Amino acid sequence: MNAHRHWLVLLAALALAAAALAATPRSISRVVHTDAEWRRLLTPAQYEVLRKAGTERAYTGKYWNEHRAGRYLCAGCGLELFSSKTKFDSHTGWPSFWEPVDPTHVIEKTDDSWGMHRVEVECARCGGHLGHVFEDGPPPTGLRYCINSAALRFVPDGAKKK
Repeated sequence: MNAHRHWLVLLAALALAAAALAATPRSISRVVHTDAEWRRLLTPAQYEVLRKAGTERAYTGKYWNEHRAGRYLCAGCGLELFSSKTKFDSHTGWPSFWEPVDPTHVIEKTDDSWGMHRVEVECARCGGHLGHVFEDGPPPTGLRYCINSAALRFVPDGAKKK
């Protein structure tokens, strides 16, 4: 009877460990390129935004007025970042979202450049600069992820995955 109980305890412990692993967020493998490789892989506008933390002018980006259903991927590495379901018109001239598809897909960093305090948003896979997040968004989060179109690639719903 003790041997049977021992196996039951062992099986229960294994089941708990498996459940804990399943609940743990998967780590995102990093994409790393040299500066020369990034210049070759990206358009000049994408390179300026993603690798040099540039900002496109308001109302000039490809996706600020995009209203189709779909997914927004990182233009640098293809990681899914945002959904059209959380996109809203912030009247700022940049695509705005109230949350990423997965909080582990973006990294938020303090940005005190240009004499102001902001929170920069980067892609968790390639480290590309996406934009900034502000606390003036709509419910349910109250956040506004203000993202450069050049940092994104839009994939309409129903399109084949690459």
